[in-house]
Amino acid sequence: MKFGTKAIHAGVTPDPSTGAIMTPIYQTSTYVQASPGNHKGFEYARSKNPTRSALEGSFAALENGKYGLAFASGMAAIDAVMKLLRPGDEVVSTNDLYGGSYRLFTRIFAHYGIKFHFVDMTSPDAVKNAINANTKLIWAETPTNPMMKVMDIQALAGIAKSSNTLLAVDNTFATPYLQNPLDLGADIVMHSVTKYLAGHSDVVMGALMLNDDDLREQLAFIQNSSGGVPGPQDAFLVLRGIKTLHLRMQRHSENGAAISRYLSEHSKVESVFWPGLEGTAQYEIAARQMKGFGGMLSFILKDDSIESAFKVLESFKYFSLAESLGGVESLAGHPASMTHASIPREERLKTGLKDSLIRLSVGVEDVEDLIADLEQAIG
Repeated sequence: MKFGTKAIHAGVTPDPSTGAIMTPIYQTSTYVQASPGNHKGFEYARSKNPTRSALEGSFAALENGKYGLAFASGMAAIDAVMKLLRPGDEVVSTNDLYGGSYRLFTRIFAHYGIKFHFVDMTSPDAVKNAINANTKLIWAETPTNPMMKVMDIQALAGIAKSSNTLLAVDNTFATPYLQNPLDLGADIVMHSVTKYLAGHSDVVMGALMLNDDDLREQLAFIQNSSGGVPGPQDAFLVLRGIKTLHLRMQRHSENGAAISRYLSEHSKVESVFWPGLEGTAQYEIAARQMKGFGGMLSFILKDDSIESAFKVLESFKYFSLAESLGGVESLAGHPASMTHASIPREERLKTGLKDSLIRLSVGVEDVEDLIADLEQAIG
């Protein structure tokens, strides 16, 4: 099944009771049993819901996986993975990490005896050197947020296998349309479904996709026991959003390419960060493991001041200044004060995340209008 067909059909079937082509919203908290333990596969909605089950089937299909699990948010999905660990375990992750993940690692799970190492994961040797006998998990993010760095997933998978370590990949920016980490050797794929999978800035949700039976059993137990699950209305909205994922991602990628070229040639722009820019350090890896380069990019002005960045952000007409990304509308953000404010400034600067950096989530509008908006905002 090709991806577009999969996005529309995989994991979902017409409702058997009515023939409804769209999966119904099963807005119920519990299910009647004929006798104790004699039920139709559903007992209590925290454990299982038909709308959510259909969505989880779709999640698995999108990533060419065996299992999908839905969570109330991307952070809840990451939280579930961290709960696989025990005091004394260690994690290797990237030093260019989403601020929410960094906060969860350093301010929540670090208090429970789990140690985190943040390294330059564009270097497989740096990852290999950070692993020791206590390492149980490699947590990768590629492309990274917001510097758009690309990690070699196959190389990381080889390191993980040789050290008996799990590899989890945050695939939010690339989406399953552009990149499939399970196919490249990862054990777990995580998505902030809030972003591209839902695609319309109206849902908060997370997902895990995987193949291993035992790992799925552990994570499903955590999902049910901790209770961080989405409701059926949100599951319905994401099922609807997924049906146009391939169409949206194609346009996001086309617009991202045009805007990256425009900014790269702008006299007032110092640097542009987008995986598809040829001649950059990670382009070769991105071209090998991705089917396109997406609509996320960042740039730094030559006038490297936070005041200049704020002036641009306040001048946009079509790019809305807001948290999040991945919706059909274009968004602009200031990571240093918004999405990555929880990371100490000295740590941000080490990865190149300057106070003047602007992150764009390029939407699916007519790209000529978006470029005109950038022109008038930057000046």
